[in-house]
Amino acid sequence: MLGDYVPLLIFAVIVLVVVGALVTLSFITGPSKPYRAKLLPYESGIVPTAPVRRRLSVRFYLTAMLFIIFDVEAVFFYPWAVLLRQLKWFGLIEMLVFIGILLIALAHIWKKGGLDWE
Repeated sequence: MLGDYVPLLIFAVIVLVVVGALVTLSFITGPSKPYRAKLLPYESGIVPTAPVRRRLSVRFYLTAMLFIIFDVEAVFFYPWAVLLRQLKWFGLIEMLVFIGILLIALAHIWKKGGLDWE
């Protein structure tokens, strides 16, 4: 049984070696002469006039977390679609319950103003 995982382990070791070699080579061979202009952030060719560190609104993080939550939940649709013929009515009803829960959560977030970007 463990013999089935040997190719996966070999692949993981090869990937780690290649990534380590590339990072090490870029560190060794790459130029490293930092100066003030080089360390400034580059934003579409515009020289920054405001401080680089600025506080972001909590709404930004809430919106990002909501996006991640609903995006991850959307991943469950693919296996369901693949197995729909095997699951028959049970699978359809379960997915309708799942979608209903998502819609209730979305309506609650919308009602609380979680999607308002002010």
